Amino acid sequence: PLLIELVSRDIKVRYRKSVLGMLWTVLNPLLMMCVITVVFSTIFKQNIPNFPIYYLSGSLIFSFNSEATTNAMHSILSNCSLIKKVYLPKYLFPISCVLSSLVNLGFSLVAMFIVMIVTRTPFHATLLLMPIPIFYTFLFSVGLGTMLAALTVYFRDIAHFYGVFILAWTYFTPIFYPVDILPDFALRLMQFNPMFHYVNFMRELVIYGTFPGITENLICVAMSVLMLFAGFWVFYKKQDHFVLYI
Repeated sequence: PLLIELVSRDIKVRYRKSVLGMLWTVLNPLLMMCVITVVFSTIFKQNIPNFPIYYLSGSLIFSFNSEATTNAMHSILSNCSLIKKVYLPKYLFPISCVLSSLVNLGFSLVAMFIVMIVTRTPFHATLLLMPIPIFYTFLFSVGLGTMLAALTVYFRDIAHFYGVFILAWTYFTPIFYPVDILPDFALRLMQFNPMFHYVNFMRELVIYGTFPGITENLICVAMSVLMLFAGFWVFYKKQDHFVLYI
Protein backbone atom coordinates (compact mmCIF):
# COMPACT_ATOMS: atom_id res chain seq x y z
CA PRO A 1 0.00 0.00 0.00
CA LEU A 2 2.84 2.43 0.76
CA LEU A 3 4.45 1.78 -2.63
CA ILE A 4 1.15 2.50 -4.40
CA GLU A 5 0.76 5.71 -2.42
CA LEU A 6 4.32 6.82 -3.27
CA VAL A 7 3.79 6.20 -6.99
CA SER A 8 0.49 8.06 -6.90
CA ARG A 9 2.14 10.97 -5.09
CA ASP A 10 4.99 11.16 -7.61
CA ILE A 11 2.57 11.33 -10.53
CA LYS A 12 0.33 13.94 -8.86
CA VAL A 13 3.27 16.16 -7.86
CA ARG A 14 4.78 16.00 -11.35
CA TYR A 15 1.67 17.43 -13.02
CA ARG A 16 0.42 19.63 -10.19
CA LYS A 17 -0.86 23.03 -11.42
CA SER A 18 -0.33 21.94 -15.03
CA VAL A 19 -3.22 22.82 -17.33
CA LEU A 20 -2.74 19.80 -19.61
CA GLY A 21 -1.68 17.44 -16.81
CA MET A 22 -0.81 13.91 -17.91
CA LEU A 23 -1.51 14.84 -21.52
CA TRP A 24 2.11 16.05 -21.52
CA THR A 25 3.25 12.41 -21.41
CA VAL A 26 1.82 12.10 -24.94
CA LEU A 27 2.69 15.60 -26.17
CA ASN A 28 6.34 15.58 -25.05
CA PRO A 29 7.47 12.63 -27.21
CA LEU A 30 5.42 13.92 -30.16
CA LEU A 31 6.98 17.39 -29.98
CA MET A 32 10.49 15.99 -29.54
CA MET A 33 9.91 13.65 -32.48
CA CYS A 34 8.94 16.60 -34.69
CA VAL A 35 12.08 18.54 -33.73
CA ILE A 36 14.46 15.56 -34.14
CA THR A 37 12.84 14.54 -37.43
CA VAL A 38 13.28 18.04 -38.89
CA VAL A 39 16.89 18.27 -37.70
CA PHE A 40 18.16 14.83 -38.69
CA SER A 41 15.92 13.88 -41.62
CA THR A 42 15.86 17.28 -43.31
CA ILE A 43 18.94 19.23 -42.27
CA PHE A 44 21.45 16.39 -41.81
CA LYS A 45 19.81 14.18 -44.46
CA GLN A 46 19.87 10.99 -42.41
CA ASN A 47 18.37 8.37 -44.73
CA ILE A 48 16.56 6.18 -42.21
CA PRO A 49 13.29 4.61 -43.40
CA ASN A 50 10.31 5.70 -41.29
CA PHE A 51 12.52 7.91 -39.14
CA PRO A 52 9.73 9.09 -36.75
CA ILE A 53 9.04 5.52 -35.57
CA TYR A 54 12.75 4.67 -35.59
CA TYR A 55 13.35 7.60 -33.27
CA LEU A 56 10.33 7.09 -31.02
CA SER A 57 10.82 3.35 -30.49
CA GLY A 58 14.34 4.01 -29.23
CA SER A 59 13.76 7.32 -27.49
CA LEU A 60 10.86 6.13 -25.34
CA ILE A 61 12.90 3.26 -23.90
CA PHE A 62 15.96 5.42 -23.30
CA SER A 63 13.93 8.29 -21.82
CA PHE A 64 12.21 5.87 -19.45
CA ASN A 65 15.56 4.71 -18.09
CA SER A 66 17.08 8.20 -17.80
CA GLU A 67 13.98 9.68 -16.14
CA ALA A 68 13.54 6.73 -13.77
CA THR A 69 17.17 6.64 -12.63
CA THR A 70 17.45 10.43 -12.30
CA ASN A 71 14.36 10.60 -10.10
CA ALA A 72 15.41 7.53 -8.10
CA MET A 73 18.83 9.09 -7.50
CA HIS A 74 17.21 11.92 -5.50
CA SER A 75 14.55 9.76 -3.82
CA ILE A 76 16.29 9.22 -0.47
CA LEU A 77 17.39 12.84 -0.06
CA SER A 78 13.99 14.23 -1.06
CA ASN A 79 12.24 12.00 1.49
CA CYS A 80 14.73 12.56 4.31
CA SER A 81 12.14 14.09 6.66
CA LEU A 82 9.96 10.98 6.40
CA ILE A 83 12.91 8.59 6.75
CA LYS A 84 14.06 10.33 9.95
CA LYS A 85 10.63 10.09 11.57
CA VAL A 86 9.28 6.68 10.58
CA TYR A 87 10.93 3.29 10.10
CA LEU A 88 9.98 1.89 6.70
CA PRO A 89 11.68 -0.03 3.88
CA LYS A 90 13.87 2.62 2.27
CA TYR A 91 14.17 0.78 -1.04
CA LEU A 92 10.52 1.66 -1.70
CA PHE A 93 11.49 5.24 -2.52
CA PRO A 94 13.71 4.54 -5.55
CA ILE A 95 11.40 1.76 -6.72
CA SER A 96 8.39 4.11 -6.58
CA CYS A 97 10.25 6.58 -8.82
CA VAL A 98 10.93 3.87 -11.40
CA LEU A 99 7.31 2.71 -11.27
CA SER A 100 5.96 6.23 -11.77
CA SER A 101 8.25 6.57 -14.81
CA LEU A 102 6.90 3.24 -16.04
CA VAL A 103 3.37 4.68 -15.84
CA ASN A 104 4.55 7.67 -17.90
CA LEU A 105 6.06 5.30 -20.45
CA GLY A 106 2.71 3.58 -20.82
CA PHE A 107 1.05 6.88 -21.72
CA SER A 108 3.96 7.87 -23.98
CA LEU A 109 3.48 4.69 -26.02
CA VAL A 110 0.13 6.16 -27.07
CA ALA A 111 2.11 8.85 -28.90
CA MET A 112 4.05 6.17 -30.80
CA PHE A 113 0.85 4.39 -31.81
CA ILE A 114 -0.63 7.68 -33.04
CA VAL A 115 2.44 8.31 -35.21
CA MET A 116 2.29 4.72 -36.49
CA ILE A 117 -1.28 5.31 -37.63
CA VAL A 118 -0.46 8.67 -39.24
CA THR A 119 2.63 7.30 -41.05
CA ARG A 120 0.81 4.07 -41.97
CA THR A 121 3.38 1.90 -40.28
CA PRO A 122 2.32 -1.77 -40.21
CA PHE A 123 1.13 -3.06 -36.84
CA HIS A 124 3.00 -6.35 -36.45
CA ALA A 125 1.87 -9.10 -34.10
CA THR A 126 5.21 -8.69 -32.31
CA LEU A 127 3.88 -5.46 -30.79
CA LEU A 128 2.22 -7.71 -28.22
CA LEU A 129 5.72 -8.65 -27.02
CA MET A 130 6.75 -5.06 -26.20
CA PRO A 131 6.43 -5.71 -22.43
CA ILE A 132 9.56 -7.92 -22.69
CA PRO A 133 12.13 -5.19 -23.52
CA ILE A 134 10.25 -2.81 -21.23
CA PHE A 135 10.59 -5.34 -18.39
CA TYR A 136 14.31 -5.75 -19.09
CA THR A 137 14.74 -1.98 -18.98
CA PHE A 138 12.63 -1.76 -15.83
CA LEU A 139 14.86 -4.25 -13.96
CA PHE A 140 17.98 -2.43 -15.12
CA SER A 141 16.54 0.93 -14.07
CA VAL A 142 15.55 -0.36 -10.63
CA GLY A 143 19.09 -1.67 -10.08
CA LEU A 144 20.83 1.48 -11.32
CA GLY A 145 18.32 3.75 -9.55
CA THR A 146 18.74 2.08 -6.14
CA MET A 147 22.53 2.18 -6.50
CA LEU A 148 22.49 5.88 -7.40
CA ALA A 149 20.06 6.63 -4.56
CA ALA A 150 22.41 5.06 -2.02
CA LEU A 151 25.62 6.58 -3.37
CA THR A 152 24.16 10.08 -3.76
CA VAL A 153 23.49 10.21 -0.01
CA TYR A 154 27.26 10.03 0.56
CA PHE A 155 28.55 11.74 -2.59
CA ARG A 156 26.28 14.62 -3.65
CA ASP A 157 28.51 15.34 -6.66
CA ILE A 158 27.06 12.24 -8.34
CA ALA A 159 23.85 14.18 -9.00
CA HIS A 160 25.79 16.78 -11.03
CA PHE A 161 27.92 14.21 -12.83
CA TYR A 162 24.97 12.01 -13.80
CA GLY A 163 23.39 14.74 -15.92
CA VAL A 164 26.55 14.89 -18.05
CA PHE A 165 26.73 11.09 -18.11
CA ILE A 166 23.15 10.83 -19.40
CA LEU A 167 23.96 13.27 -22.20
CA ALA A 168 27.01 11.22 -23.23
CA TRP A 169 24.97 8.01 -22.92
CA THR A 170 22.33 9.49 -25.26
CA TYR A 171 24.90 10.05 -28.00
CA PHE A 172 26.49 6.65 -27.39
CA THR A 173 23.12 4.96 -27.99
CA PRO A 174 21.77 4.80 -31.58
CA ILE A 175 18.56 6.70 -30.94
CA PHE A 176 18.61 9.17 -33.83
CA TYR A 177 21.35 7.71 -36.02
CA PRO A 178 21.81 4.29 -37.69
CA VAL A 179 24.26 1.83 -36.19
CA ASP A 180 25.94 1.09 -39.52
CA ILE A 181 27.59 4.53 -39.64
CA LEU A 182 29.80 3.62 -36.67
CA PRO A 183 33.37 2.35 -37.13
CA ASP A 184 34.23 -1.18 -36.06
CA PHE A 185 35.80 -0.22 -32.71
CA ALA A 186 32.68 1.80 -31.77
CA LEU A 187 30.46 -1.16 -32.67
CA ARG A 188 32.49 -3.40 -30.38
CA LEU A 189 32.17 -0.91 -27.54
CA MET A 190 28.45 -0.57 -28.23
CA GLN A 191 27.94 -4.22 -27.27
CA PHE A 192 28.68 -3.26 -23.65
CA ASN A 193 25.96 -0.57 -23.66
CA PRO A 194 22.80 -2.07 -22.10
CA MET A 195 20.56 0.58 -23.65
CA PHE A 196 21.85 -0.37 -27.11
CA HIS A 197 20.43 -3.88 -26.61
CA TYR A 198 17.12 -2.72 -25.11
CA VAL A 199 16.59 -0.12 -27.86
CA ASN A 200 17.39 -2.63 -30.62
CA PHE A 201 15.07 -5.19 -29.01
CA MET A 202 12.23 -2.67 -29.06
CA ARG A 203 12.87 -1.72 -32.68
CA GLU A 204 12.94 -5.34 -33.81
CA LEU A 205 9.44 -5.77 -32.41
CA VAL A 206 7.94 -2.45 -33.50
CA ILE A 207 9.51 -1.76 -36.90
CA TYR A 208 10.72 -5.07 -38.31
CA GLY A 209 8.17 -7.45 -36.82
CA THR A 210 10.80 -9.93 -35.64
CA PHE A 211 11.66 -11.35 -32.22
CA PRO A 212 15.36 -11.26 -31.24
CA GLY A 213 17.08 -14.61 -30.80
CA ILE A 214 18.04 -16.47 -27.63
CA THR A 215 21.49 -14.89 -27.50
CA GLU A 216 20.15 -11.35 -27.51
CA ASN A 217 17.57 -12.23 -24.85
CA LEU A 218 20.25 -13.78 -22.65
CA ILE A 219 22.40 -10.66 -22.99
CA CYS A 220 19.47 -8.45 -21.97
CA VAL A 221 18.56 -10.70 -19.03
CA ALA A 222 22.18 -10.88 -17.84
CA MET A 223 22.68 -7.10 -17.94
CA SER A 224 19.36 -6.44 -16.19
CA VAL A 225 19.81 -9.03 -13.44
CA LEU A 226 23.44 -8.10 -12.78
CA MET A 227 22.54 -4.43 -12.38
CA LEU A 228 19.54 -5.32 -10.20
CA PHE A 229 21.64 -7.40 -7.80
CA ALA A 230 24.48 -4.86 -7.79
CA GLY A 231 22.06 -2.03 -7.03
CA PHE A 232 20.33 -3.82 -4.17
CA TRP A 233 23.66 -5.03 -2.74
CA VAL A 234 25.03 -1.47 -2.58
CA PHE A 235 21.74 -0.16 -1.18
CA TYR A 236 21.58 -2.89 1.47
CA LYS A 237 25.14 -2.17 2.59
CA LYS A 238 24.57 1.59 2.91
CA GLN A 239 20.94 2.01 4.03
CA ASP A 240 21.52 1.68 7.80
CA HIS A 241 23.68 4.82 7.80
CA PHE A 242 21.43 7.04 5.65
CA VAL A 243 20.06 8.93 8.68
CA LEU A 244 23.58 10.11 9.55
CA TYR A 245 24.08 11.85 6.18
CA ILE A 246 20.68 13.09 5.00
